[in-house]
Amino acid sequence: MATFLYRLGRRAFRRRGLVALLWVAVLVGAGVASSAAPAPPEDSFSMPGTESQKAFDLLDEQFPAASAEGATARVVIRAPEGGKMSDAAGKDRVEELVADLKAGPQVASVDDPFEADAVSKDGTTAYASVTYKVNAMELTDEARDSLTAATDAAREGGYTVETGGDAVVAEQEMGGTAELIGIGVAAVVLLLTFGSLVAAGMPLLSAIIGVGIGISAIGALGSTLELSATTSTLAMMIGLAVAIDYALFIVSRYRAEIAEGRAPEEAAGRAVGTAGSAVVFAGLTVVVALAGLAIVNIPILTKMGLAAAGTVGIAVLIALTLTPALLGFAGRKALSRKDRRAAAGARAAARPRLGTRWARFVLRRPVTVLLTAVLGLGVIAVPAAGMELGLPDEGSSAPGTTQRKAYDMLSESFGAGFNGPLMVTVDARDAGDPTAAADAVGERITGLGEAAAVTPANFNEEGDTAVLTVVPKTGPSDSDTESLVRDIRSLSGDIKADTGATMLVTGATAMTIDFSQTLDDALVPYLALVVGLAFLLLMLVFRSVLVPLKAALGFLLSVAAALGAVVAVFQWGWLADVFGVDQPGPIMSMMPIFMIGVVFGLAMDYEVFLVTRMREAYVHGQSAAESVTTGFTHGGRVVAAAAIIMISVFSGFILENDAMIKMMGFGLAIAVLFDAFVVRMAIVPAVLALLGTKAWWLPKWLDRILPNVDVEGEKLHRELGDTAAPAEPTREPETAGV
Repeated sequence: MATFLYRLGRRAFRRRGLVALLWVAVLVGAGVASSAAPAPPEDSFSMPGTESQKAFDLLDEQFPAASAEGATARVVIRAPEGGKMSDAAGKDRVEELVADLKAGPQVASVDDPFEADAVSKDGTTAYASVTYKVNAMELTDEARDSLTAATDAAREGGYTVETGGDAVVAEQEMGGTAELIGIGVAAVVLLLTFGSLVAAGMPLLSAIIGVGIGISAIGALGSTLELSATTSTLAMMIGLAVAIDYALFIVSRYRAEIAEGRAPEEAAGRAVGTAGSAVVFAGLTVVVALAGLAIVNIPILTKMGLAAAGTVGIAVLIALTLTPALLGFAGRKALSRKDRRAAAGARAAARPRLGTRWARFVLRRPVTVLLTAVLGLGVIAVPAAGMELGLPDEGSSAPGTTQRKAYDMLSESFGAGFNGPLMVTVDARDAGDPTAAADAVGERITGLGEAAAVTPANFNEEGDTAVLTVVPKTGPSDSDTESLVRDIRSLSGDIKADTGATMLVTGATAMTIDFSQTLDDALVPYLALVVGLAFLLLMLVFRSVLVPLKAALGFLLSVAAALGAVVAVFQWGWLADVFGVDQPGPIMSMMPIFMIGVVFGLAMDYEVFLVTRMREAYVHGQSAAESVTTGFTHGGRVVAAAAIIMISVFSGFILENDAMIKMMGFGLAIAVLFDAFVVRMAIVPAVLALLGTKAWWLPKWLDRILPNVDVEGEKLHRELGDTAAPAEPTREPETAGV
């Protein structure tokens, strides 16, 4: 591996013009394809095999005229204080509102509140349901403007009018500001780390080209593969962070090789052969973790994972080829002026850098450092035990939005369960009397005594399939509503036996229950797959059993702490104002497992980058303790810089309006903070200090079976005629920062 990458790095260095031109051509081609492709679809959510999904599929099949995919709006109107919607003035206002809504473009139907029994018992509030002929992504500006004009006109005379539904225009996204913030902070960190504009610019340029190719490819394939805008955003978030880090490690190793007196081409080859090997295996762990999300069998998660994995793969290829090509253009200018002057003459003795001093401190007090780090992360992880999962609805919107106001008005006037109705489908095609079967379902559900209302059955044109709407007494996220869903589903066996009809329950609450169950069922297989494959990869890298085991346990600790922090901020509301959380509530159901996959891959990045340098020093003759110090001397500063960059990239997405992106940005940023600076910088050296030479133990029989991929470059050093590494490491170029 190291020898092949060494030759690849030298070849890219020599043919830098051709390599750069090829990557630019790929970027332009992907960009053109993306610009010519149709707009990406909106997020679609499906859970194959679950009862909720089966019910939705049945509705699409048996109720085609219902326009299930059409956009909807629910216009809620409330009379001025002292008035009622049922008086003459209120009826006139509703009539005008319905007429204005019907006159809008792309409108399929509008339900009159008085005809649809959509007036509250006290007569103060009513709502009109609007259904469109197209989905929300295909609604024109004229259709949205018409909806807004109708509601504005209805407010005259002191009426309160608010609107919910996917036809309502959401607040605009930041339009790239998050990425610019991350890139800006990364530029500052790189400049402080390297002390050179040229060296700082190369990781940024590599990352921008790599992520540009990845996102353009997603855009080009978005319509064909149904990759939504959210998929692109998450791929950009992860791809940008790892792309900068991968290039950073190769540039840093190149500078170290130059400082040891090697020619630029040789230095580039060695940098790609050593640091590049770590990049390959670090990238593989991220790809495995992201692609492994397919095991959950939820299409939106699978698409997000594969899209992000593809972007990471491009980042690895960019780091191995374009980065050494850029180094060919830069030559010795990748070093700061001070380092170039120092490289030409003798280097004066200097005080050991911070990473060296920290490693020596941990080696002296490993137990104290280990206990402090583990207990600290354990305390932060405590809130994770109270995590509540849910799917977003308009009740989680910001209090000042019209969607949230409409949600609250409906809850106040019609009951908390009105915003989370259950849809009960009755497939009576095999029943002798479909009407009797549907009536029996309604009677059984009413008999439970847990529902606020059960509507009469609504049959399709063939008269063999019916839908009943069940309004719970409690809100969508209430545990009593979940119990109602389970109790209704428990009736299905008796209904089938007595009538021959099949009863299925769906709706927002039912979907949340099914989603949580799907994730629970998939979590153990997913962790087994991802951790197992990554464990094997790390055994190949480190030729050790205990080091990969330590890496996996450290990851579990950091991800538990990160989930605890997410619960504290987004569910409990701690520091909600600081992080822009408008409405604390349940954690998005898909967030924990997606974050586990991403964080595992990123955690292994730092494990590979930091411990590979220790392993390299150990196999070249240093003692176990000396190798820990060497690893921090050469890699600690760069890992810290890489972590700060990744944290800054993820933190920029906290400013996004999309709830999932905001939560994911915070979760990933805090997870990297914990993993890089607590687990890898404190727990890893403490554990290695306690294990000593046992850390690198590998059974002889396993040593014979495992192929030697030579990540530490031992074969490469022998081929190049290098001697064993000295006990005291050669000093790298000085930096201006971390």
